[in-house]
Amino acid sequence: MEVYLSSFLKRAFSYSILTLSPLGATDFKVASYNLENLFDLTLNGNEYRQYIPNRHGWNSKTLKIKLRNLSEVICEIDADIIALQEVENREALLLLQKSLKYYGCNYQYSATTAKNTSSVQVALLSRFKIYSSKAIEVPKEGYRDILEVKFNIDGKPLYIFVNHWKSKRGGRVSLLSGRVLKDRLKNMVGREYIVIGDFNSNYNEKRLTASLNSSRRLCNLDNNSNYNLWYQLPIYQRWSYNFYGKKEGLDNIIISPTLLDGKNIDYIKGSFNRFKPNYLFHKRGYILRWQYKSGRHIGVGYSDHLPIYASFSTKKRFKYPNCNIYSGNISKLKAEDVKLPIRLKAVEVIRVQKSSAYIRDGSGEIKIFGIDKRVRVGEILDMVIYRLTTYNSELEIIDFQIEKSYHNGKKES
Repeated sequence: MEVYLSSFLKRAFSYSILTLSPLGATDFKVASYNLENLFDLTLNGNEYRQYIPNRHGWNSKTLKIKLRNLSEVICEIDADIIALQEVENREALLLLQKSLKYYGCNYQYSATTAKNTSSVQVALLSRFKIYSSKAIEVPKEGYRDILEVKFNIDGKPLYIFVNHWKSKRGGRVSLLSGRVLKDRLKNMVGREYIVIGDFNSNYNEKRLTASLNSSRRLCNLDNNSNYNLWYQLPIYQRWSYNFYGKKEGLDNIIISPTLLDGKNIDYIKGSFNRFKPNYLFHKRGYILRWQYKSGRHIGVGYSDHLPIYASFSTKKRFKYPNCNIYSGNISKLKAEDVKLPIRLKAVEVIRVQKSSAYIRDGSGEIKIFGIDKRVRVGEILDMVIYRLTTYNSELEIIDFQIEKSYHNGKKES
């Protein structure tokens, strides 16, 4: 145990606070992490059954381990602002702040919601001073409120909205949180904001994309569109949660178009990713969540979610990728001088595997790796190809968008 803590402390105390460019601008990192139920040891009557103090092994010893493990993750992410989900209350957040300070990564500023009818809250820790914060009420019992926090970074206003939407139960999908947030964002046109958190919705799921009017193409953005940073990664990497083999991007960072306009604060291209060190995974490959077995906490694990993060700057300017879509075929995709994106017309699905498929046209065939929507053998597709890679000497499509789907000459609904 002492060896573990020694190496942890060595890493923790090496962290910097903020990155300042030579011209005095600020580069900063924003992250999101679902802590999987951080409860304190004060009984207030609203706890989940497993977290009633001094029952089921939830005691000072296991709480200390939980705080230490979460502190390790947060310190290594080294974000300047981190949105948190599943924090019981202000007191639990203060325990985490104290633990983080002990391990050398101090967050001086914090904010949290305090909805009495919710067992857990959303929260935020920051190295920047918080200009203001408030809860946006989601008016229904059991639904978490949304936390709105305003910053002033190098004299430039930035709003962050921390979310934890209600999970889907029995196939029923609630749009209430999305409607509340959408109403608030109507008044944010022209301002710079980040919508972040656990939405219990995959990144391309309709209740998320419709609520936030999020686009996958940077070239299509206007004042009413937002951009989901999952689209910065290949399809097969777009997940932060793995439920019995079903991988989903439930945790999202969605940004206003003003964070891509070359003014004030901008997203740093290519900085979005998941935080996924080996210790967050079991040796069998699944996420090493906080362990509750046989009715007891055993003091092992972290969370059932992976953290996500992205960096921003008050000086570095976002540069748009190529916005033209070229016409082509599979043979053209395989050319050395290929220019992407390319639109393929009427390609046929000829084989489907667990996470991949093969398509062909009159010029050849190619593999798609990382299927995010179900396709069927014999289906005819019009699609845009955004990214390719070579794996085991085989060229693969790893990022694409299906524009039209046909089967037996008829368009799919």
